[in-house]
Formats: sequence, C-alpha cells, structure tokens
Amino acid sequence: MEVRAAGLGMLRVVCLFAVFDAVCLLDSGMLFPRESPSREVKELNGLWDFRADDSTNRNQSFERAWYKKRLAETGPVIDMPVPASYNDITQDAALRDFIGWVWYEREVVVPARWISDEGTRVVLRVGSAHYFSIVWVNGVKVTQHAGGHLPFEVEIGSLIRKDPTTPCRITIAVNNTLNLDTLPPGKIQYMEDRTKYPEGFFVQYIYFDFFNYAGIHRPVLLYTTPKAYVDDITVVTDFLDNAGLVKYKVSVQGAATGTISVTLKDKDGRSVASSSKPSGVLKVEDVNLWWPYLMHENPGYLYSMEVHLMATDGRSTYEDMYTLPVGIRSVAVTSTQFLINDKPFYFHGVNKHEDSDIRGKGFDWSLIVKDFNLLKWMGANSFRTSHYPYAEEILQMCDRHGIVVIDECPGVGIKDIRSFGNASLAHHLDVMDELVRRDKNHPSVVMWSVANEPASEMPPAEFYFETLIKHTKDLDPTRPVTYITDSNYARDKGAPFVDVICVNSYFSWYHDSGHLELIPLQLNNQFENWYGKYKKPIIQSEYGADAVPGLHSDPPVMFTEEYQNIVLQSYHSVFDQKRKQYVIGELIWNFADFMTVQGLTRVVGNKKGVFTRQRQPKRAAFILKERYWRLANETGRLGLPPSNHQCHAVKYPW
Repeated sequence: MEVRAAGLGMLRVVCLFAVFDAVCLLDSGMLFPRESPSREVKELNGLWDFRADDSTNRNQSFERAWYKKRLAETGPVIDMPVPASYNDITQDAALRDFIGWVWYEREVVVPARWISDEGTRVVLRVGSAHYFSIVWVNGVKVTQHAGGHLPFEVEIGSLIRKDPTTPCRITIAVNNTLNLDTLPPGKIQYMEDRTKYPEGFFVQYIYFDFFNYAGIHRPVLLYTTPKAYVDDITVVTDFLDNAGLVKYKVSVQGAATGTISVTLKDKDGRSVASSSKPSGVLKVEDVNLWWPYLMHENPGYLYSMEVHLMATDGRSTYEDMYTLPVGIRSVAVTSTQFLINDKPFYFHGVNKHEDSDIRGKGFDWSLIVKDFNLLKWMGANSFRTSHYPYAEEILQMCDRHGIVVIDECPGVGIKDIRSFGNASLAHHLDVMDELVRRDKNHPSVVMWSVANEPASEMPPAEFYFETLIKHTKDLDPTRPVTYITDSNYARDKGAPFVDVICVNSYFSWYHDSGHLELIPLQLNNQFENWYGKYKKPIIQSEYGADAVPGLHSDPPVMFTEEYQNIVLQSYHSVFDQKRKQYVIGELIWNFADFMTVQGLTRVVGNKKGVFTRQRQPKRAAFILKERYWRLANETGRLGLPPSNHQCHAVKYPW
C-alpha cells in the first residue's frame, strides 16, 4: 500500500506540473508592493480633497474639466479620509446615498532621487475604488479601471519628470453607478411621474443585500522598481513523502537580457533550495507544510522566495529584488472529500463582509486584527470572501495564521437575463483574470468562487458558467472552482461544471418562516437531492437567521437570539450526519452584522451576524465556539479552546 501511495503521489505531482506548463500565463503581473533594497513604497493614505458632482446629469465635472486644475479651484471641497467609504463620513444624507461621480485629489511630494534617476520606475497603485475610476496626474489622464475590489496601477515616472519642480497632483474620479453589465450588476431607473418626482430623479436598484458603499476603499501607493524589474512570479506547490516541491516561473520586464537567482529560505532565514533559472522546480527536504489553523500544531508555515534580477537594456545595468511568501501545500477534491496535504479538511468557518461603522468598506488594520482574534477565539478555520475579493493584506494574514479562504469574485446579484449577455461575460472573464493574477500565490486560497446566487436556472446561464468556469480553470488548474447557489437543484444550469457544490439555504427564515420543526427534513432532503444528482462534495455555504442583540423570547420567535440559536443547532444536527458522508463544510451567515440599503425587511442593516457590527458576541457566537472547537479536536488538534476570560487576557493557544 505504501508503494502504491507513493506512486499515486508522484503521478499527482507530474500531472499537476504538466498542466501548469500547458497553461497560458497572464500577460502581466500584479505583485503586492513590497520594499526591498531595490524598491521603495510611499503611502498616500490620509486626507484628500473631495467633491461630489451633484449636477442633474452627474457630468458637469467633465464638462468643466475639473481635472485640469486644483480641485479646490472648481468649487467647495471637503476633507475625505483615504482609505474609507465616503458614505458615512459626513452628516449629509445626500452624500450617504449618492450615485455618480465623486472626485478625490491630493498633491504629493515625490522624493528627488525618484525623479532624478531615469532608471527608476515610479508606479501609482490604487488598492480598490468602487466601481469605475479615472486617474489624472497633473491634469493628464494616465489610466482608467472598471470594477471595484481589485487593484490597478500605472507607471507615472516620465510624466512627473517633465516638470520636477511642480508637486505631483493626483486626481481620481470614481463612479459607483451599477448597470446590467457591471459586477455586481444593477439598474438605474428614472422616475417620470412629475406629480411624485422632480426632474432628473432616479433610483439605483441593486440585486444584493449589502450597502453599496463607494469611494477609495484601500490604500493608494507610490512605489518604485528599477527600469528592468521582476514583473510577476507564479508558484505551484506540492510534496512527495517528506520533500516539498515548488514549481515557479519568474517574468521580467524592461530588459532584453538578464540573470536571475532564486533562493527559498525557511522561517529562520536558512536557504533550503536555490536556482539560477527563470523557471523550474525547487525541492525542499524535510519540508514544513502549510497547514490550516487547528489542523496542525504549526499552522501557516511560510517560506520566503527571494528573487534577484541582474539585467541590462543595452545601455545600463539594473538590479531588482523581490521576496514572495510561499506556503507549500496541496489541494484536491474527491466525490466526498476536500483534501489539504492529502488529509480530509472540513470547513468550519464564516462568511464575512468588509463592513464597519463610519469607515464602511474602508481598509482598517485595527478592525482586521480584531476580526482575526475573534475568528481564532471561536475556532473558525476558514471563511469565504462574500461577495467580492477582500484586501490583499487580509489574505496575507490568512497565509500567516492558516485561515483557509474561498476567494469569491464580485459576481453577486446576477438575476436579470440581460446580465448573462456577451458584454457581461467579457467583463466577468476580465475580473477573474485580475482576481487570479492577484491571489494565485496565496496558500490560504484553496478555491475560486465565480458567483453568488445567480439566476442559474435561466437558459443563458449554462453557456455563461461553462465558459466562466473553464476560463478560471485554465487560469489556475491547481484549485477547484465553485459558485454559490440557492436554486432548485433540478433547474440549475451551472452545477455540472463546478468541482464543489456550495448551497445557501435559510429554512424557517425566508421559507416557512417560524417553523423550526421543518429544518431537519428540508435540510436533509436538500443534501440528498444535490448529492444524488451531481455526486460532488457539498459545503453549506450560508445558513442562519437575524437576531437583534438583546432581544429575547421563550418560546423563541423570529429576530430573537433564542430563535437564531435554535436555527443553528437544528442545522448542526443534520451537518453531523452528513459530514460523515459528503458534506465537507459549514459557513455561518454571517460573522458580524452589516449595513444594507434601507428597506422593510432590514432594521438598520442585516442582523444575521453572530457578532454585532461592533464585534460584540451574541449568544450564537458561543454556540459556534463550542461546536468549532469540538470539530477541531475530532480531527486531532491538541489543546482546548480559550476560556471566555482568555479572550480578553491575551492568552491564546496559538
């Protein structure tokens, strides 16, 4: 049996690397900006001048070319923090719900050495802006980008060198309008009844249940590289017996010739493998595998891949260095299991939102660290980036802490048949290109999710998702692909193409409201129907109920903490039966309460969190904590969950 297992392991490695060689890599990279001896990073976070174009046609700012002069010269501006959503920053109700163009501007002092050295590239990078952005530098348009949640960048060195005595004025116009071809989709409707609505009144309709926060949500940076530089690195990892295997490819831009050295170092800085080729396989003896949290006593182990480039463009010689964290692990799916490092992995985790008071979807380190402490306190080993890609820094935290991630694109709310058209599909494919380009090297990312709750029963959905899923697998053959469904299993057009079935259901909440006794029957039938039809492992990707914190009732009624608790416990009893067969995970909806659009079914947001929006626990958080730690210990994790007081005493088992 050991000989056969070794043979199968070798076959898996050969097949994986062969597929990797056959895949056409993306044209350019999107490496996270890191300082090195050859690279510098300058953060532009802080206060920017801000102005909304509240003209009737939302186009006056372009008609009057606001970008040609300082924004303050076009009219009144206010302070706006970056990164942050602009919606909740002021007391202006119109700005909270504003749809259209808003303008950001900041003057930056660029270090003199960046300007004087023409062998230095200066790159402007925006981590995320919602949803369509146009960027000018000193009044000159330099780039534009469609879509939020993902970074975009442009080289501006030659432009700022034209007049080195002038401050670098960066102007960014951002539009949050959604239509049927955007991700997520939406629709603008103008109200024509003049007895009810003034001239030009319109409503932005959205098909998703979270607030349409807008603005510059993630850090804005200037960073440098040499003129010849490491543009991209792609790694694929596996292992055989006690040897780790890291297949890599380095892409270089700006030089016709050059030499590359690649060194892989362990956590103590010792070299464990090296190469002088731009692509190849590094072999690591006595490998420390990357393990998920609570699956191993040493989770989240990362090596460092140092890439050193010496290159020439015929006139000058350039030197560049970039360091990439690398976790060595394998991922595989069978008809009944999800395997990490050949061991069955059970997702016991959460769905999340980038959402909090005041800052909206704005990046905030304090909030991120708090959330990770809560995740580990409750024994969660995974989360899904519902319903869009999260900040790169969050994935880096997951890499270090061993938190497993289902990485989801912004394909939420694809409900209208017109959103399955060619224009929508082309944009969706571009978004997957950007997502894979950004996140392909994160060991924490184990699966791509291409959409959430689409109207997959519609006839165009079959071609749409077949094309989308095949494209994603071509981009990255090393990870399974899914999308999240709540459709009737018999009518689903996309499920045949995914590797894992992810199902959302809210029995006794949206269906048969108040009838808790129906959950076991309906949930059991859900699982049997899906598995019987597709013979693929299943994750319960959403379940839960709203609970207003502090609201109690016995017997339980909807919106009380008691009702939420019984919903969870009823689901858990079925999970415990089915996880012995083909159910491979459970992700609660939701980690924390979050803001939504105003409506009759939402009282100041969605209250399905097991924590409040301020990250205080409801009773359900303790139910999940008890369950998740029990599940973890059943898989062999040594240790006990932290007691309640330990959550506040900076004493953790990790």
